[in-house]
Amino acid sequence: MTATAEDVAFVCQLVRTESAIMLDGSKQYLIESRLRPLAREAGLETITALVDAIKRGSRELKVNVVEAMTTNETSFFRDSRPFESLNSGVIPLLAQQRAATRTLRVWSAAASSGQEAYSIAMTLREHPALQGWNIKIQGSDIANSVLAQARSGRYAQLEVNRGLPATKLVKWFEKDGLGWVVKPELRQLVKFDQLNLLSQWPATYARFDIVFLRNVLIYFDVETKRKILERMKRAMCEDGYLLLGSAEMMNGIYDGFRSERFGQTGWFRSA
Repeated sequence: MTATAEDVAFVCQLVRTESAIMLDGSKQYLIESRLRPLAREAGLETITALVDAIKRGSRELKVNVVEAMTTNETSFFRDSRPFESLNSGVIPLLAQQRAATRTLRVWSAAASSGQEAYSIAMTLREHPALQGWNIKIQGSDIANSVLAQARSGRYAQLEVNRGLPATKLVKWFEKDGLGWVVKPELRQLVKFDQLNLLSQWPATYARFDIVFLRNVLIYFDVETKRKILERMKRAMCEDGYLLLGSAEMMNGIYDGFRSERFGQTGWFRSA
């Protein structure tokens, strides 16, 4: 089941219009691999038939295609170094600065199926300086399909095997049939919402101490990156910390943050 050049162009434009994520013809293999299951599930024999159904006005298929193309792979404690720097650098500083309120608010802005948000929750809950603190973690993603799993906190054995140390698995998860489920005391720290970063953000998206926006900006054009970063700064505390992906930079895009380094990881703070 292959996609024609016209199919690829249509999907790229659809994703660009709905999410501002930039795809091009070089992503044909990715488009085919993600849309084949959708076509089969809809009882359609080709990707062209799937595209034609969207053109005829199928809202459900339109949403499903956009979600399929904007869902990114994730894992627990992905790349490890950001979490090490969070633990050894960012948390100790914020623990001193928030000692009066003993409250931390964190946003995982591309939460996908929840592994990043729960990794943050484990890191914060285990830190000696934050014992007894009020910790609130907001997860968001454009795709409702992955948020359902995030909210349930249920993961297959293969998923917990990817990046989750055995000690944390035993401490924070319970066996659930052939898989595992996050324990209530950790899950209650995290709330997940569907959110398109380009749409209006709820009023509750404000005063964040820490924001994870990893491997998101790489999919946008320069002007969209700038708009998101401007809005992100307004949603954060003045002395809050922003984490981007390791290959993402602000140079020449937005000057509202200054860089700070903890170990091998670069963070950003309001300039």
